Amino acid sequence: MLNIGSVHCAEYEIEASRISAVVAAEAPGRVHLLGEHGEPHAGLYLSAAIDKRMQVSVSSRKDSSLRFYAPDLGERKRTTLVNLKFKREDRWANYIKVAIQVFGDLGYPVKGLNFTVAGNVPQQIGLASSTAVEIAAATALRGFFHCNISEIDLINRLTEVHAAYFGKIPVVADYLVCFYARNDQLLLIDETTLEVRKIKFPFTRYKFFILDSRVPRLGVEDELKQRWHDIKRGRDLLSHRRKEASLREFAPTDLLESTGNLPEVIRRRSMHVVQEIRRVYDAEEALMRSDVQSFSKLIFHSHESLRDLYEVSCPETDWLVKRAQESEGTLGSRMTGLGFGGCVYAMIHSNAVEDYKRRLEDYERIFGFRPVMYEVKISTGKRLIPS
Repeated sequence: MLNIGSVHCAEYEIEASRISAVVAAEAPGRVHLLGEHGEPHAGLYLSAAIDKRMQVSVSSRKDSSLRFYAPDLGERKRTTLVNLKFKREDRWANYIKVAIQVFGDLGYPVKGLNFTVAGNVPQQIGLASSTAVEIAAATALRGFFHCNISEIDLINRLTEVHAAYFGKIPVVADYLVCFYARNDQLLLIDETTLEVRKIKFPFTRYKFFILDSRVPRLGVEDELKQRWHDIKRGRDLLSHRRKEASLREFAPTDLLESTGNLPEVIRRRSMHVVQEIRRVYDAEEALMRSDVQSFSKLIFHSHESLRDLYEVSCPETDWLVKRAQESEGTLGSRMTGLGFGGCVYAMIHSNAVEDYKRRLEDYERIFGFRPVMYEVKISTGKRLIPS
């Protein structure tokens, strides 16, 4: 136990007897089935957590040092509360620091702690492994201090500190997936209201696969910044009479009628966002009806839009989606993540999995390297790990 006596802060009364010695928590990776690359920070997503997870444990120390250990990587980092800040060389530990900063700001005694992180979420292919580390750390600290902070308050504080540390606003939908996901349920997430609607996934005979294209992603940040600028420009041109308008307020016909007023690139980017919003709502309806055909068309049309209108795909991911589309047992396939490489997901009927795998055998011959295939399940969100 930490020997701190009693600490008073503006929002909480903290007593030594209510601080645990060792607490571990885990949070999942996630997949956005639809909605990615929408209007920044005002998106509408159809998402799911997957059963690849990151774990973080926290325990007390006798000194004032903050120590971080990643046994999977064989790496150790260290700092103190006074020196708590983003450091490029600390890489994965920076996400734990975000959670530490939140509880430090609340007045909790975060000095003198050990953190250990491990897990099996594939790294840097668009499955939000870093968000999972951040939320697992926050969940562990909440349990460690027996803190009664609400989940929405914790999400808001995490995203604010994350933005300060990394210099950019994170995708709030990633946090909401980690907090609210449930087994066998998809989530319809509205970033503008933080509303989360749970939808039972009805197609139980389909297996879920993630395929890492193994394409290195170079210059992604600059390309995405240009896309966001294009979206903002399109919104401004369409809403010249309405301040603070969102692209959600426009239908595809508005873009068609404004063809002469919008540069072609701006029109294509904006058309993707407007149509993708509609696809998310239509997918919710298809899921409620267990309409396999309609749901499948929406997923494939979304990838085509990312390829042709938003232009964030690449030949390798297009090839993987095309092979899935050619299989009679495919429910849907689409790129996921930032794009320009990374991964795709595919939902394949259990009877068609071997045929689908055979269709992938030509990938190495064509592109010179193999994709990595992970079978995953739709899973639950963050949780404390019983001791």
